[in-house]
Amino acid sequence: MAEIKVMASAAFKPAYLELLPGYERASGNRIVNLWAPSAQIVSRMKGGEVVDLVILSAAALDGLMKAGIVTQRYDLATSGVSVAVRPGAPRPDIGSGDAVMRAVLAAKSVAYSTGPSGIYLKALFERMGIADRIKDKVRVVQGEPVGAVIARGEAELGLQQTSELLPVAGIDIVGPLPPDIQEITVFSAGLHAAAKEADAARALVAHLKAPAAAQVIRRTGMEPA
Repeated sequence: MAEIKVMASAAFKPAYLELLPGYERASGNRIVNLWAPSAQIVSRMKGGEVVDLVILSAAALDGLMKAGIVTQRYDLATSGVSVAVRPGAPRPDIGSGDAVMRAVLAAKSVAYSTGPSGIYLKALFERMGIADRIKDKVRVVQGEPVGAVIARGEAELGLQQTSELLPVAGIDIVGPLPPDIQEITVFSAGLHAAAKEADAARALVAHLKAPAAAQVIRRTGMEPA
């Protein structure tokens, strides 16, 4: 029996946790999961922490590959960004990029994460020319889903990966960002250069990429890569 150590960000978590028991039963291997925000994962990897598999955005993994920390990349799923409010709150028009801009400007508070979606949204609001106008009402969330902040009433409008919003109770998902400003992020698994259980980690990746996994991935708000 192998013990596989996996460090992952939250975007792929719902699908991953649903698929994991099947792999453990079939293989007899045990998985140790370490969850952390994307920026922390990159920092910990560059600081010398060793795991067998890293699940992160493809862009972040590419940076780890350039640094020689990750040797192989396996694309698992893609995810877009959605908008959420509290149940019963007015559902803003998000039918176009201009409509989203108006909704963000009109909201009393806006929340996004420190992960790939948040990095994109920060740049998007800068391109829209509204970053300075909204900076005092933006809450950047780390360590929990943006939806949790919305559910507690600590922000009026939340934007994050659809797969991270879907599992959160107490929110209303308005819908995905419109095509003209949508950002599709690829989430991938990377084999650590110093992996102790490389073969078992590759077998886990094969399980996550198997045709049977596609339905689970779609149900959790993503698309198979």
